[in-house]
Amino acid sequence: MSQEIRPESAPAGAQERRLHPVTPLRRAWAPIAVVIGWAVHDPDQVQRHATRLTTTTLVAGLAVLLPAAALYGFLTWWVTRFAVTETELRIRTGLLFRRTAHIRLERIQAIDVTQPMLARLLGVAKLKLDVIGTEDRDELAYLSLGEARALRAELLALAAGFAPEEAHEVGEAPSRELVRVPPRVLALSLLLTGATWAMLIAATVVPTVLWWATDNLWTVAASSLPLLGAAVASSVGRFVGEYDWTLAESPDGLRIDHGLLDRAHETVPPGRVQAVRLVEPLLWRRLGWVRVELDVAGSSNSLLLPVAPREIAVSVVSRVLPGAIVPGPAHLTPPPPRAARRLPVWWRGHGLAVVGGVFAARHGLLKRTLSLVPHAKVQSVRLTQGPWRRALRLADVHVDTGANTTVSARLRDAAEAADLLHTQAERSRTGRRDALPDRWMA
Repeated sequence: MSQEIRPESAPAGAQERRLHPVTPLRRAWAPIAVVIGWAVHDPDQVQRHATRLTTTTLVAGLAVLLPAAALYGFLTWWVTRFAVTETELRIRTGLLFRRTAHIRLERIQAIDVTQPMLARLLGVAKLKLDVIGTEDRDELAYLSLGEARALRAELLALAAGFAPEEAHEVGEAPSRELVRVPPRVLALSLLLTGATWAMLIAATVVPTVLWWATDNLWTVAASSLPLLGAAVASSVGRFVGEYDWTLAESPDGLRIDHGLLDRAHETVPPGRVQAVRLVEPLLWRRLGWVRVELDVAGSSNSLLLPVAPREIAVSVVSRVLPGAIVPGPAHLTPPPPRAARRLPVWWRGHGLAVVGGVFAARHGLLKRTLSLVPHAKVQSVRLTQGPWRRALRLADVHVDTGANTTVSARLRDAAEAADLLHTQAERSRTGRRDALPDRWMA
């Protein structure tokens, strides 16, 4: 459990708390990491020094290093405190140089609870916060799992406009499970991913060519092992990270739980999604599977579903983007046939639809990606036309979102693109005017 203290510098009503007592174990690694970093940076010098070390010197060095690391961990834990007020979360850190972070509650985009494997064994968790206007995520590590969830619920309640005395009693909002990805489906989807097969083919073809060219076993091993390892690590790493992927619905957004070793509890905040992408690799289409990705302003959460049947994915998208319609292939308008002179064969993978309150653009022939941008989330609209496109009377229309991403409708007829430029700008103005406020638990 964390400890509550009220130093004289704390404002009235703001109880400062410390992190879980297990935290010094995590921070004690910092001095040891410095030694390891020096060893990696200059291994020759380390080796020369190591040969001159006696057993007595080594034991004496460890006798100094380990207590120093433990003391450093304890002191950094002792001076780190946090407090919750009506309007902000305040985090004070720093052993030599003090740093105080004032995180305004209305600027919080997402609050996630994560548990690395060791933290799961100890019953503690990290609280990670995505805040508008910052690239680095502030975090509180570690808290007990129960306290992390309670603090997350309190922060969300305050951000939603609850009074401080009510925020403590609101508790974690109930959730209803929508989708759970079976491990066998996840494993099969990874086996049917083109990137995995490309790496495996490369791991087979490259060593064969090198053996034929050099007849050197060491050269073959040096080239094949990294390629094979990369293919296995990519697939296994994704399987471990996306294992037991569960998507649930709650008043504070869509909740995502996943991970075999490191368990993560993330939230897709309501109204903050800037764009949604439905990705269909070639080998998934016969099974009707898609991958759903997100662009969320100020948040690192970018995956909603690793794999799911298309009809389930469409129903989930309707919860992320209320009122949005996901157009099917028949509803997407392809580029004019003369676009084949600009992009042979691959032009057939492009399409455009403006329906159901979204700007929808598709690209890709083997790996199709359908991007959906709500009109209210469009920050700017641009038309680009190079010399070749101008000669073919073609143009590209780009819409920029609040997540610093761009969705493009490529190879459109020039007259259609010019009309789309003006009508989309008007749709965006109307959408922003009529959009509901982005509030937690609204």
